[in-house]
Amino acid sequence: MPTATTDYAQTAQETTLKTIRQGQQAIVEGVKAWADAFEKAIPETPTLPYSDELPKPQEIVQSSFKFAEQLLKAQREFAENIIDAAGPVLGKPAGKPAPKA
Repeated sequence: MPTATTDYAQTAQETTLKTIRQGQQAIVEGVKAWADAFEKAIPETPTLPYSDELPKPQEIVQSSFKFAEQLLKAQREFAENIIDAAGPVLGKPAGKPAPKA
């Protein structure tokens, strides 16, 4: 059951993501306007040997984000496993120090 704290956190996360997306869209529009303005001013670049064998920028982005997704999934599983492993002490009430051996 959500609490006021989790509701607040969820709202803050949604607001943050919305703000980031708006900023990203503004940057994309700026880059597009810049590219359109300078497209004709940039001379044709000669083709380099083996340049057709290099990955395309889109392929690099896809590969990098696929790896990042896998890494984030592994980190989430690790964090959940740590919480599960610490379960016996996380459920204990705080306040009383443990007896000394």
